[in-house]
Amino acid sequence: MDIAIIIPAYNEEKFIEECLDSLLNQTHSAKQILVVDDGSTDKTSEILDLLSENHTNVSYVKRDDSLKHSPGSKIVDAFNFGLKHLSIDYDVICKFDADLIFPRDYLEVLAKAFQENLKLGMYGGFCTVEKNGDWKIEQLTNSDHLRGALKSYRKACFERIVGLVPAMGWDTIDEMKARFYGWEVRTNPGLLVKHLKPTGQHYKKDLPKLFGISLFRMRYSWSLAFLTCLKMAKNKSDFTFFLKSMRSYLESNPKKNTFLVSDEEGEFIRNYRWRKIKERLI
Repeated sequence: MDIAIIIPAYNEEKFIEECLDSLLNQTHSAKQILVVDDGSTDKTSEILDLLSENHTNVSYVKRDDSLKHSPGSKIVDAFNFGLKHLSIDYDVICKFDADLIFPRDYLEVLAKAFQENLKLGMYGGFCTVEKNGDWKIEQLTNSDHLRGALKSYRKACFERIVGLVPAMGWDTIDEMKARFYGWEVRTNPGLLVKHLKPTGQHYKKDLPKLFGISLFRMRYSWSLAFLTCLKMAKNKSDFTFFLKSMRSYLESNPKKNTFLVSDEEGEFIRNYRWRKIKERLI
């Protein structure tokens, strides 16, 4: 299968070379790896210059933008910018972060999964972080959720969900829309990727507020938002996260916060979430 990879990168001089090296040494080669330099002020572009000269399937484009790191919108805007600059057709499109190290067979396992299951719309492994010398799976979300750092889509699925929404919550909306339209979304707990940089470290201060707004924009009910905010606060060991995010949800309204999904998609999301909660309780 032809695999295209887009990597948004902002000031990633510490990680980008190691990330690309892991992707260039795969047992199944990507047809194109396109890095979007999203206004970097460090040596990211210099590193990309050298790598693109030495590898025909590596290229990069520059995107001049503000340096503001806005959860969701900035990284998706960079990805969408890269999408316009792809020079190949593809069977699978991947959105990867620039601070990941992939096992050598990652793309091979990915391609095989899509080949064997024609209903598979999205697929991927899990991010791990280093803790006391060991690499442990990041316990931030449910096991059926594909982390935004390593998304992979079958082309037909990607086109059916009309790409990615430039807003916080995009990496939940894409999965829910895929399921809504009949595609399967699968994770592989044996496919582990090293994540070199802690998630969300750029925007910890605003995260609770933005999280609450995103739940409203995805049409979560009050009770479902309550449980979701409580779970996130528990995962972060920070009860103030619950208070701030829930307050943000309650203060949201359609006049100032537009919805990101349709009525039907919102109903599907609520039903899916409640079904998963009941499964875990039982």
